[in-house]
Amino acid sequence: MASLEELAPGLAKSRLNHLQRLMRTWAPLADISFADLLLYVPAGQTTEIPASYAIAGQIRPTTARSIHRNNLVGEVYTSEQRPLVDVAYREGRITDGGRIGYVDQPRIRTLTVPVNCHGEVVAVMAREFDPDTQRNPGELEMSYFKLFRRMAAMIAEGEYPFPVDDIETEESPRVGDGLMLLDASGRVQLTSPNAASALHRIGLHSDVEGRRLVDVGLEQRAIRAAFASRLPQTEEIQHGDRGTVVLRCLPLIGRGEVTGALVLMRDISELRRRDRLLMSKDATIAEIHHRVKNNLQTVSSLLRLQGRRAVAAEARDAIEESVRRIRAIAIVHEILSRDASSDVPFVEIVRSLVRMVEEGLTGPDRPVEFKVSGDAGELAADVATPLAVVLNECLQNVMDHAYPEPPGGQVRIELDNDGDRVEVRVTDDGVGLPPGFDVASADGLGIAIVRNLVSADLRGSITMSNGEGDQPRCGTVVEVAIPLLGAAPRQSAKPG
Repeated sequence: MASLEELAPGLAKSRLNHLQRLMRTWAPLADISFADLLLYVPAGQTTEIPASYAIAGQIRPTTARSIHRNNLVGEVYTSEQRPLVDVAYREGRITDGGRIGYVDQPRIRTLTVPVNCHGEVVAVMAREFDPDTQRNPGELEMSYFKLFRRMAAMIAEGEYPFPVDDIETEESPRVGDGLMLLDASGRVQLTSPNAASALHRIGLHSDVEGRRLVDVGLEQRAIRAAFASRLPQTEEIQHGDRGTVVLRCLPLIGRGEVTGALVLMRDISELRRRDRLLMSKDATIAEIHHRVKNNLQTVSSLLRLQGRRAVAAEARDAIEESVRRIRAIAIVHEILSRDASSDVPFVEIVRSLVRMVEEGLTGPDRPVEFKVSGDAGELAADVATPLAVVLNECLQNVMDHAYPEPPGGQVRIELDNDGDRVEVRVTDDGVGLPPGFDVASADGLGIAIVRNLVSADLRGSITMSNGEGDQPRCGTVVEVAIPLLGAAPRQSAKPG
C-alpha cells in the first residue's frame, strides 16, 4: 500500500502532517455521518489544477454499513471521474448531491469537503454512501448529520484537525458509546441514549438537556479547558465504586469563535474493574516472589550456620557451594518481585551473580576482574532460573580451578540473543582445562549440575575448551547455547 508521501510527493511537510492528523482523528466524523470517508490528494502532481486524484486515506463508520468492501487507498481517478472532488479542490467549497460510479456500487452519493491548511486547499475529504440502502433518518440521525456539516465546515476553514496530536487510544470513546452536543454557553443540546446511560452510571439521573453539566452536579474541567484552549480535552470521571466514564470534549469552531462542543462519553467501569483486578494479581505475584526470595535467604543463612559448625573442610566447602547455588536462584526471584512481568532482564541477574562472586571469592590475594558485555534480553523465569544456576557454576569453577596461584586474571562474560537462541560465553585467562577433559564424561558435582540443567531443563548445549595459543595460561572458554521461542533480541548493553 502506497504511503501518503508517495501519493502526494509535492506536499510540504507541514501539509503532510495536517493530513496525517486528520486521518488519525476522523473516526468520529465517519460515525456521525453514517458513511465512508475518503481522502483524495492530487496524484503525484505539483500543478495548481491537477488532472487526477489519488485516494490517500479511507475509514468506515461503526454506526452504519460500509459501502466499500475493498480498500481503495492508492486508487487514482481523473478529474472527470470525480468532478465534485475537483470542484471542492479548485474552488475550496463544500459540494453536495453528486453521484459517482464504481464498478460494484453504481449509485454512490458524495459530499466533498476541501481540506484547508494555512489558507491553502491541500486535499479533499469525501463522504460517500448509497442512498438506496439507507433507512429514513430519524431525529437523532439528522442531528448527527448537522453536526457533521459543522465539523466539515471546520475542515474547510482550516480549524480541524486541531494543531496538536489528539491520538485516539483503545479506551477513547466513539460516537456509538455516547454523544452529547453542547452550545456556545456549555448547555446540553443533545444527549444520545448511550450518553444518558453513561451519565446514570456516574450518578446523574436527571434530564440534562437544556442545562449545564455543572448545574446537575458534574464537574466539567475538560469542557471548560476545551472551550478556553480551543483544543480537545479528555478526562476520566469516577463515581466512587459505582462506575467510571471517560469524557472527550472536541470544541466546535465557526468563523474563529467556539460555537459549541462535541462530547463523546464511554462507560469504562468494567475496564477499570479488570485493571484493578490485574493490579491486585500482579501485586500478589510480586509478593510471592518476594517471599520465596526471603525463604531462600533464610535457608541460605541456616546453611551458613551449619557450615560454621562443620569440622571437615570438605563439608564446609560443600555447604558454601550450596549456599551460592541457593543465592543464585534467590537473585531471580528478587528481580521478579520488582516487576509484575513474568520475564526478567537476564543481564541484571548476571551482574548480581558477578557481585556475589566478587564479594565472596575474590580479594587482594586473588585479584580477579570480571567484565560483562552484550545482552541476553528478557527471559522467562523458567529459563532465567536454571541459566542463572549454570552461570553461577561456571564462575565458581573459574574461581576454583583457573587461578590456583597468584596473580589473578580477567574473566569475560559475553551475552547474546538473536531472537532464536541465547548464548552465554565465559572466557578466562587461567591455566586452562586438564589434558583429556571431556564435559560429557566429567564427574564433578558442579559439571554434572551444569550438564543436566543445560540438556534436560533448557534443551541447550554446552562446550568447554581451552583458549587459543600454547602459553601456560591459555585460559578456558565455556559456551552455553539455549534455544528460545519468540524471545526478542537485545543489543544495547554496555560493558560492565
